[in-house]
Amino acid sequence: MTRANNKPTTLYTQSVAGCMDAAIAGRGLTATELDSWLGRATSVLEGLKAEYGDKRLPLLHVPEETADIDAAAAALVRLSTGARTIIFYGTGGSALGGETLAQVAGWNVPGGATVYDRSRPRIRFYDNLDPLTQAGALATLDLATTRFVVTSKSGGTAETFAQVITTLTAVKTAGLADRIPELFLGITEPDQKGKSNGLRALFASLGIPMLDHHTGIGGRFSCLTNVGLVPAMARGLDARAIRAGAASVIEHLLAARKVADFAPALGAATMVALSKERGIRSLVMMPYTDRLARFSDWFVQLWAESLGKKGEGTTPVPAVGPVDQHSQLQLFMEGPHELAMTIVRVANRGLGPVIDPAMAKTAGAPFMAGKTIGDVVDAQSYAIVGALARAGRPVRTIDIDTLDERTTGALLMHFMLETIIAGRLLGIDPFDQPGVELAKVLTRERLAG
Repeated sequence: MTRANNKPTTLYTQSVAGCMDAAIAGRGLTATELDSWLGRATSVLEGLKAEYGDKRLPLLHVPEETADIDAAAAALVRLSTGARTIIFYGTGGSALGGETLAQVAGWNVPGGATVYDRSRPRIRFYDNLDPLTQAGALATLDLATTRFVVTSKSGGTAETFAQVITTLTAVKTAGLADRIPELFLGITEPDQKGKSNGLRALFASLGIPMLDHHTGIGGRFSCLTNVGLVPAMARGLDARAIRAGAASVIEHLLAARKVADFAPALGAATMVALSKERGIRSLVMMPYTDRLARFSDWFVQLWAESLGKKGEGTTPVPAVGPVDQHSQLQLFMEGPHELAMTIVRVANRGLGPVIDPAMAKTAGAPFMAGKTIGDVVDAQSYAIVGALARAGRPVRTIDIDTLDERTTGALLMHFMLETIIAGRLLGIDPFDQPGVELAKVLTRERLAG
């Protein structure tokens, strides 16, 4: 863990001022209301500190681990030899964390190759099961130069089984059966007494190497494990730096003397209070950078699957700026007073191409003359906060100076802990997903019928 002047490193700045009554009279929280919820979070915060001390919550110690990074890096080197493309099979938490990290390095971003080492294999994620998509992929991929990383914590995910089994069949049909161990890598839980793992059994029968999925961390919380770090490293990101950023948030946890000092706790108390005191039903996550677009989707799963239980929870909505100023903002500004916004701003001023002054004036936009693209996005990301305030909409801001591995790791850890704290404030278990499990059972029954 890194420290500056004996204080935890701060990699982002959160402000909930836009959620308070002083900013949006009659729509925001009063200081008394927020203080009440902060008070309720005191025991939750102390509980997290205790769980760190006795290692009951593995997520809190993941940033300190290194052996799994070494194993994942070695497996990735082996897998990448002779490869042009690496396909990641997995769904939900087995994909979104890796996609979020890979996107920071330019994956799935127009022009993203400018920040990417082109000597590395390309990466693709097949995170949704679709018959035409799978058929098209198997018909067009050069299987001899394609590699497959298959992730399923339980080893029993139906969608992932369908993807990997049909791919194995295609590989065999292409006359590459003897190369299967070098073309595939699995990430799944280790053998556990009394617990079956179909993916591990299948891969073991074929001699496919496997990395152990952390047994104490579920899919949607797995972005800082090898589940998220293998895709991140495949895009050239520094896995240790990602974990160092996450570790800085744990440092703040341990150093916090009161709840308001710890950003994830303050965020959780504010969002829960808005729900309970002001009837907020939806939370919009809106970063102002293409490289955090998938982060919004990751947050949606994390918040929805962790907190949507027993009649509790708020509906998370993904957005990205500035494009959603031209699609969803009308609803955000003038729809029902039932939503709160989180605006994530990355320092953009001075970045990108310069707008030609003469052409800007000719086009009737002299205010843009000589400005950079980054100046425009920066202005929009600040203007929307002011506009939302005038419309009486609660808005939280998170500001980042540089979007890199450390700040991304910190951002991911912040929202995982915020979600856990919110769940405990609501009196629910943030780690289970009974509704999802029921759907899995019914799927099996229909297929077997």
